[in-house]
Amino acid sequence: MNRMRISGILVGACFLVSAVFSLARPLGSDIILIHGHIYTGNTKAPWAEALAIRGTRIESVGTDQELMNLRQAKTEVIDLHGQTVIPGISDSHTHMWLGAMELHGFNLSTPEDSIIPENADALVAKIRDFAASHPNDKILFGRADFGTVPPAVPSHELLDRAVSDRPMIIHNTSEHALWVNAKALAIAGITDQPEADPDEERNVIRDASGHPSGLLLEAAMELIERAVFAALSREEKLSLLRDASHYLNRFGITSVVNATGSLPEIELYAALRDRGELTVRTRTAFGAVAVNHHLTPQLLADLEKARAQYHDDWVSANLVKFFADGGSGMIPPLTYDPAEYKSLVMELDKRGFQVMTHALRGDSAHMVLDTYEQVEKANDPRDRRFRMEHAEIFPPEDLPRFGKLSVLISTQPSFCCSEIGSNFNPLDKTPTDRWHSLEQSGAMLAFGSDWPCTWPPDPFVAVQQAVRRTIWHSAAASAMIGGAFDGGGQGGAVPTLSAYVPEESITVEQAVKAYTLGSAYARFSEDRLGTLENGKEADLAVLSQNIFSAAPAELSKTHVIMTMVGGKIVFSEMR
Repeated sequence: MNRMRISGILVGACFLVSAVFSLARPLGSDIILIHGHIYTGNTKAPWAEALAIRGTRIESVGTDQELMNLRQAKTEVIDLHGQTVIPGISDSHTHMWLGAMELHGFNLSTPEDSIIPENADALVAKIRDFAASHPNDKILFGRADFGTVPPAVPSHELLDRAVSDRPMIIHNTSEHALWVNAKALAIAGITDQPEADPDEERNVIRDASGHPSGLLLEAAMELIERAVFAALSREEKLSLLRDASHYLNRFGITSVVNATGSLPEIELYAALRDRGELTVRTRTAFGAVAVNHHLTPQLLADLEKARAQYHDDWVSANLVKFFADGGSGMIPPLTYDPAEYKSLVMELDKRGFQVMTHALRGDSAHMVLDTYEQVEKANDPRDRRFRMEHAEIFPPEDLPRFGKLSVLISTQPSFCCSEIGSNFNPLDKTPTDRWHSLEQSGAMLAFGSDWPCTWPPDPFVAVQQAVRRTIWHSAAASAMIGGAFDGGGQGGAVPTLSAYVPEESITVEQAVKAYTLGSAYARFSEDRLGTLENGKEADLAVLSQNIFSAAPAELSKTHVIMTMVGGKIVFSEMR
């Protein structure tokens, strides 16, 4: 039998299978949303009143009359009663595993209040109450604001007053420091003896006699994180992440990029996906907070395994996270020598991995741009989508380079704004958080929450801040040395009537785009996510008000009344 005949038989067989499948599944939508005020994000047709879903994807977008023609006997029709719909929020920068632990614990830094170590009696009482109400938790987790500049730092003795029989781990709201009790020091094996890893030892804060104080900064946090990950069972970890996934859905979040992670963490997301229990699409970077990468055989093997096995819409990898600097102290500490950083990025780029880099300092941002430019020139041309995380501060002369180099800015509007913006030096008057200028320069913005740094990870608080840029004050944060980061974020501080560099504000539509299409593009998913168009995944959020016409000061009051991921309702207040 010749090749042409074989080819013809195969084509015919494929056509027959396709026809049989089509006949087996009657034409018509599974779900139709009608009477809506739907923002599609499609520049050619930005608004619609109805949307039809078949399977996991959008079948059609248009008018009520047009789409009701697709209705069949089993079609579910959802009346939106004029509510505003937007594409699902794609949070460009989260830490789901860290958030999952803290969601299960106590939170001393909320939009309503912040209890800091200086208020010792209230802090101890709050923790004791939590511990008493959670007698079966073998490890207690918490979240709080506390200083990270020795010697004005908290010690384990204060926590021991509250709980001494179980490990207790309190995350600083910046996620660049941990405060733990003596029991937690013990399970991590932290003693008077120096740690083997010099980067970890450098960040173990010790008293004058060399005893560990209970405060761990930057790379030293891994001593605790490794111990916690090992102590929790697989089912306990899956339960924490499942709850975190549902929590994010409450804010219209349908996909995330995890800005830290590892192969074992990615395998947990895959297990939830396989059980049908993952309700947020994940793309997870390899990296740990302020820990330098070393291209060991084990890391390279893990990277290759993750890329080969996890590359669908629900669980994907192929991403490496660097920290050009930290996030503790009066000024974030540098982590990489420029030549070392360049060498690592160059090699990983050659291997085809996407690279994202945390940069809080202006000189760090400059180094990252220099490296990205040199790597682009040295390696073969390709669609890299280099990312800079935060990018709040950079030298003014570097502004045009973001667009020229096609560097994606993954940033968090809820971190802005204090009286000096995001500058660490009060004497530095360089404008920060320059969203309008970056947009004008041709750069792509991708918004995120950095949850659990921002709590809650509310995109509409961030949208309001992107529009208004309100200056805020925090009594709790100002009471701490080196504690300028306010864990309540913009939602937890006292706003003023002033705006920080108001000319750098952007519109609601621009902010929504950064939280949807911009973030989808940053994760290589813009062909499937980010807008509500035919053939794309049915990821969407139904809102309590029309954010496109609401008063700017009312935007943060928006809440989500329904979230859908892949055509499935994962959160709803409508029923």
